[in-house]
Amino acid sequence: MPSLNVSLFGKFYISYDNHHLLGFEGIKLQELFCYLLLFRDRPHPRETLAELLWSHSPQSRKNLRKALWQLQTALDVEVSLNSHDFLSIESDWIQLNSHPHLWLDTAVLEQSFQQVQNLPGSQLDPTSAQMLQVVIEHYRGDLLESCYADWCLLERERYRHMYLAILDKLMAYCEISQQYAAGISYGEIALRYDRARERTHRRLMRLFHFSGYRTEALRQYARCVQALAEELSVEPTQQTRQLYEQIRVDSLQVSPLPQLPLPAEKPSTLALILSQIQQAQSLLAEAQRQLQRQFKE
Repeated sequence: MPSLNVSLFGKFYISYDNHHLLGFEGIKLQELFCYLLLFRDRPHPRETLAELLWSHSPQSRKNLRKALWQLQTALDVEVSLNSHDFLSIESDWIQLNSHPHLWLDTAVLEQSFQQVQNLPGSQLDPTSAQMLQVVIEHYRGDLLESCYADWCLLERERYRHMYLAILDKLMAYCEISQQYAAGISYGEIALRYDRARERTHRRLMRLFHFSGYRTEALRQYARCVQALAEELSVEPTQQTRQLYEQIRVDSLQVSPLPQLPLPAEKPSTLALILSQIQQAQSLLAEAQRQLQRQFKE
């Protein structure tokens, strides 16, 4: 069955069966739909939604009813799906339910992040790293870039932190697996969203140095110093300065490749046969001893 795909990163985009849907253009309709998507699987009081989205309007409840009608109509007509499968609407409560044919880019990012949240990037296996490489492709910009509501700004920052944390892990994985060029590209992407992210500057310094671009690694330190001064009015930490000094005197060592456990050797067929014969002989000897004791009695 075709799926309803909703992208909230960057510009709002919705499609069904790979066809862009045109019934969701209204700004407040999008905002209501996105809020219900982000906070799905729990009911929301009508009064709260009306105040949240139309706080400066004396007709907030009326505006909410209109937006809900538009959303139901768009789902029923544009998607050709029963809106009741997605929306639970009561007199005082509204809830958007998860649906097996609903794909949401924010949900994919969040679920993937939770799988590796407590795992250092240097300990990622190739399968997990590949999963994260696919996931970050869905991040086409910050959450709902055209929305400046307080609730959206908070969620935008939360998802950006997850995205940057995933990039950190991929950079660490690329360093330990000596995929330096890929790691550098992830670092450059991260700095587009946070120019003063010092840990990203440090990782880039390492990756440049191990790639054979020592001069570029030293320049990365200069960019770090400038960004911290302009954005935060602070100097680099001692850890960053020590890394710079190691690179300057060319004493930084390449991270060792992870050691995979060797598979246990399987016993040969002959060894198994000999072992079985020995066990049988032991059992036979024990049986003979028991018979001898019985005859003596």
